[in-house]
Amino acid sequence: MMQAKDRAQGGYVALMAVLIVGAAATAIGLALLVTGADSQRSVLVTQQSAQARNLATACVEEALQQMQNNTAFTGTGNLALGQGNCTYTVTNTGGNARTIVASSTVNNVVRRSIIYATIGATNISITSWQEIS
Repeated sequence: MMQAKDRAQGGYVALMAVLIVGAAATAIGLALLVTGADSQRSVLVTQQSAQARNLATACVEEALQQMQNNTAFTGTGNLALGQGNCTYTVTNTGGNARTIVASSTVNNVVRRSIIYATIGATNISITSWQEIS
């Protein structure tokens, strides 16, 4: 009779050990899933930020091309490339000096650049190129 009772208690101890190990394994698995999802989101935002920066650069290049084609050019324009779009504004800040402000958006990621340029007789010189927030 005593032996049957010991075996039953041993069975409960083994069952409890299995439940504790299973709960710990489930907790570890959930933590890994959450970490993986956060990592994927971070990678996606990083990729979108790079796309937005490249798109803002494309807008600046378009503005520079407009200035090359017409040295008196001032105004705005926009581009839609890939999954985003951008706008640029060229303003005359006096004489041959121009300011280009470009802003691009890819999903919810926004990148902006401000460029100061001088128009010469045969070329356009960029005196400053900054990314702004």
